[in-house]
Amino acid sequence: MRKLFVITEQESSSNIFFANLIEKFNSKNYEYFIANYSNYENNQKLKESDYLILLLTAKSILNEMVTETVRIAQNNQDNHPEKKPWIIPIKTNIPIDSPWDYNLYSYLFKIRQWEWQNTDEPEKLIVKIIDYIEKTVFPSTAEMVRESKFINDFARNFTYRKPLPSSPPKVPKSQDNYGPSFYIERPPIEKNCYQEITKPGALIRIKAPRQMGKTSLMARILDRAAKLGYRTAVLNLQLVDSQIFNNLDKFLRWFCAAVASELNLATNLDNYWNEIFGSKVSCKSYFERYILKSIDTPIVLALDEVDHIFQYPEITVDFFSLLRAWHEDAKNRDLWKNMRLIVVHSTEAYVSIDINQSPFNVGLPIDLPEFNADQIQDLARHYHLQLDMSEIKKLMGIISGNPYLIKLALYQLSQKNITIDELLKTAATDIGCYAAHLQRHWCYLQQYPELAQAVKAVVNCHQPVKLEIMQGLKLNSIGLVNLQGNQATPRCELYNLYFRDRLEN
Repeated sequence: MRKLFVITEQESSSNIFFANLIEKFNSKNYEYFIANYSNYENNQKLKESDYLILLLTAKSILNEMVTETVRIAQNNQDNHPEKKPWIIPIKTNIPIDSPWDYNLYSYLFKIRQWEWQNTDEPEKLIVKIIDYIEKTVFPSTAEMVRESKFINDFARNFTYRKPLPSSPPKVPKSQDNYGPSFYIERPPIEKNCYQEITKPGALIRIKAPRQMGKTSLMARILDRAAKLGYRTAVLNLQLVDSQIFNNLDKFLRWFCAAVASELNLATNLDNYWNEIFGSKVSCKSYFERYILKSIDTPIVLALDEVDHIFQYPEITVDFFSLLRAWHEDAKNRDLWKNMRLIVVHSTEAYVSIDINQSPFNVGLPIDLPEFNADQIQDLARHYHLQLDMSEIKKLMGIISGNPYLIKLALYQLSQKNITIDELLKTAATDIGCYAAHLQRHWCYLQQYPELAQAVKAVVNCHQPVKLEIMQGLKLNSIGLVNLQGNQATPRCELYNLYFRDRLEN
């Protein structure tokens, strides 16, 4: 019997399609669980399901809880022999120019999806979906991408009239496709990065909790590099299949192949990989004898979400010591001067790395700060809002200068024509503009009870709380706490209010 986890939006425009779909599930005797976008109450049912059915609407494709559910489902796939739950995204009545949450797009862009408009006959599409559900063999990535219209739809809507809270960073593939869009500078960070990337063997380390703008800054640096005639390559390590991290040789082979692909080079791994010398030497040889000799201009390699590797100690030390060795080689060898690195991460390494082998104590360190009041006022103008300093201080009193939370507030103010007082009245509740954001954090904490207890200790104390180092690093990386050493405080009053109420028992 097929087990389905179905997510829909209450009172959504997909009701006709949804009703017909459920009727077909009943006729097939499928076992299914229905959740709406604001109440994902049963992660165990998702874990036990064969399929995750996503009925996506123009509203839900901006919802953080949708993104979180897909993330959980993909983590479950990594631990399931048949890669379940298989994910079936169904776009219902979504205009082609609708904005998407960039993180959701990142998870779904290789997955086949279906599309239904309310002018279509539901039965035709439902028959195709049932045929897919009845399959016993998981489709290959190539098959899914071949049948996908998702990538093109998203690409057509790469810029928005008003900036979204989570919009796609403009990572350049050429000098022509990077739109200026909006970007709030935090001087002198940008200027320092632009100067650093021109230096032979440069290494820039960008660190900040999630949703602080790390990837956007990385994209700006890459754009500057592209305009200088440099070649650029971007790898997001959070999007890599977990089996790639099973051993060092497999990971470094993937790493080399991925960089070559980003640079539009043939892979040619077998010509340069020598098992006798080992994978680290082979990887370095591949870059020296192939990558760097094939391109006669500086190459900027950007590694986003590198802290994803920290949970794989069997490769962490070797990989990061390799990056450090490349940086050191650039001081003495002309060939390596053309390799410049951008390393983007949310927290410090969980695994201890020798100080002489770590890339995290060399190069230019960038620790992104929150926005100040003037920067928030500047950002508000992009939303056609005129906020005075008293209004901005009210906003900062609840959410500090967190860039994502500020953008979310400004987006809501511009869309709904409400006041800041009205917005803040429900900010720390499950019906306010931060509902999906807070529920996503709550969902995460429910998966890790020890972190939930740590958050409870922090929000229930008026003084900094000493946390176990790993707990502190993880809570800091997702943006829930500020850390000074091992001493933690709530990152903003919004989290303090919401989680004090949720964790009171």
